[in-house]
Amino acid sequence: MNQIGIEGMKMKKNPSGMMRRSTLRGALALLLTWSSFGTGAAAAGGTATGTAPAFVYSPYKDATISMNWNTNVISSNVTGQMSPVLSVLPTGVRTLTLAFATGECGSENWAGVDGGAMAAANVPLFTAANVNYVISTGGAAGMFTCGTDAGMTAFINRYASNNLIGIDFDIEGGQTQQVINDLVQRVAVAQQNYPGLRFSFTLATLAPSQQGATTASSWGASAPDSFNVYGDWVMQAIRTYGLKNYTIDLMTMDYGSAGAGNCVVANGTCQMGQSAIQAAMNLHDHWGVPYSQIELTPMIGGNDVAGETFTPADADTVAQFVKQNGLAGVHFWSFDRDVDCPPGAATSTCNSIGGVGTLGYTNRFANGLAPGN
Repeated sequence: MNQIGIEGMKMKKNPSGMMRRSTLRGALALLLTWSSFGTGAAAAGGTATGTAPAFVYSPYKDATISMNWNTNVISSNVTGQMSPVLSVLPTGVRTLTLAFATGECGSENWAGVDGGAMAAANVPLFTAANVNYVISTGGAAGMFTCGTDAGMTAFINRYASNNLIGIDFDIEGGQTQQVINDLVQRVAVAQQNYPGLRFSFTLATLAPSQQGATTASSWGASAPDSFNVYGDWVMQAIRTYGLKNYTIDLMTMDYGSAGAGNCVVANGTCQMGQSAIQAAMNLHDHWGVPYSQIELTPMIGGNDVAGETFTPADADTVAQFVKQNGLAGVHFWSFDRDVDCPPGAATSTCNSIGGVGTLGYTNRFANGLAPGN
């Protein structure tokens, strides 16, 4: 999810520039609206799934990082010992976003592991633990396509359980406009059969801010388009096919050079918390997407762009804005990175900032998003 070298492009961002994931490989509950920390409930459909709450907090978990390749059980070394991820998930976090399924829907794989094998090894564990999950597709290192409604049905049914609450389409792998149109059309049909599921589109974004501003502020009707060509194609397809029930998840990270055209700047650096807010404002103002359909996904700690660091204070800033404006969700890249290591180049297994503590961001967001905080 890297956006290095994007600011000079006509489309605001290098369409293939989100390399973060390829580089890296990859009782908290407010009734009804803030029920993301709760559990899924059965919903009608071809196969029963969970029902997504109005707000979802779910760290991204790169399934390929520390996975047990003998059993295909999704695991993590974030605590310093290889363990099934569910055994180290804090009790205040009840949802994970699992990344990434790639290939054609119905015959997808996870870094070469067959989708059926991945589901068989992990879905029963999540249901036994009563932990919700979102299945994320695509990513910077791969592409997810779906040419038929039957394929989408087979894909969803493979992972279906009372704890499946969402399907996420991470659009950053070089899709054509037709591939994106196909995905949106598949979602329009799938929503009729799986009304409880959340369908999200995760998109690269910049955060153009007003010159000289050191905090985010609304542009109003003159808000710029913060997306690259892929984001524009997604938004155009949503309008063309009349999709209503969707969310847009903004990848608020790796903005490139520190300038007002890319981010909110103070002291010569992109302010990561304020820039995340600015990106949400721009999406809301330019495309008319309600805040209740906008999600944010920062990259914790050191980003791929040197000098961009998402701090614990930025997590507090984002959490406050999200709660005040009723956004649909918060995620971060990624769970396995939530352990200390010194500042330096971004890696897939630590935060490149230090001083935060093991699972420090995971818990910071959980606490900040909790009711009453």
